Amino acid sequence: MLTFARVRALAIVAVLVIGALITVYMAMSRDTTGAASPQGGRCPAGSVVANLALPDVRDVKINIYNGTEQAGLATQVAENFANRDFQVIESADSENAIEDEVAVLRFGPQTIGAAHVLQAYFLNDVRNEFDIEREDDVVDVLIGADFRQLATETEVRQSIAASGNPIAPPGTCPRAG
Repeated sequence: MLTFARVRALAIVAVLVIGALITVYMAMSRDTTGAASPQGGRCPAGSVVANLALPDVRDVKINIYNGTEQAGLATQVAENFANRDFQVIESADSENAIEDEVAVLRFGPQTIGAAHVLQAYFLNDVRNEFDIEREDDVVDVLIGADFRQLATETEVRQSIAASGNPIAPPGTCPRAG
């Protein structure tokens, strides 16, 4: 049996929930973070849509290439990434020697956010090579001669926080949503 006090309490809670829903709707409809999206019609003509979202590591596909003289390094690093739940597609030796660098990340517009996550595993000490023409959803990781080990999970979180959000490269337009 509902008493007058309970009915009044339920009415107040209902009004608060409706008010909260209206506030959330208004905030989302006025959000300008996706203002440069193609869906908003404000993307410059000829721009390529870029995915800046930071994915979960389970959704990151990578190829690992050994750019050093150390035999088996690509396999070792690939196993380390696989143990951290990355999708390792390929591991092999690189034709290019990567000297005086920890790593080089090669990626396209669909994997900007994924590359941002990956660079944290190298404590942001990587050279990024963005290719606007690349259409796949895989990041190539070329291990360099200065590589020692992948960062710990704590170091990764600190590196991501320190580097901020990914920025859309020239010629790209951030994807909405």
